[in-house]
Amino acid sequence: MEKGTRIRLVLWKAEKAIERIDLKSIAETGLCVSDFAIMEALLHKGVLGIGQIGEKVLLTSGSMTAAVNRLERNRYVKRIRRAGDARCCDVALTPEGRRIIQAAYSKHERNLEKAAQALTPAERREIVRLLKKIGRHAAGIELTTQKDLK
Repeated sequence: MEKGTRIRLVLWKAEKAIERIDLKSIAETGLCVSDFAIMEALLHKGVLGIGQIGEKVLLTSGSMTAAVNRLERNRYVKRIRRAGDARCCDVALTPEGRRIIQAAYSKHERNLEKAAQALTPAERREIVRLLKKIGRHAAGIELTTQKDLK
């Protein structure tokens, strides 16, 4: 039986190898990682609130504001004020932003597909199932602390 430390090491090495492809692929789009992630979320989820996007792409509210400002300056996104609450706004892709992210995402998807070609369709389904299983389980674990060992 494989130990938890070995599973972590194998996951980490696989993640680093795929991350290298991921980051290089995104860099080739001309977008930074956060801008790509925000635009990709809007492409696939539609109009979203800034907080919703931040949760999806794991960015703080300050980072989100800076990124949306940058994307708005480049005319890739636009803010839409919410009726009844002037403090909140949603973010949407502009036609130019949609064109940019569709082309970028298409290339990015092909690059990541190269890594996934190592797996058969059945293996792909199985690895996704197993990674979700371990992720859900790990999320619920109470960690052992130094205090517990005394």
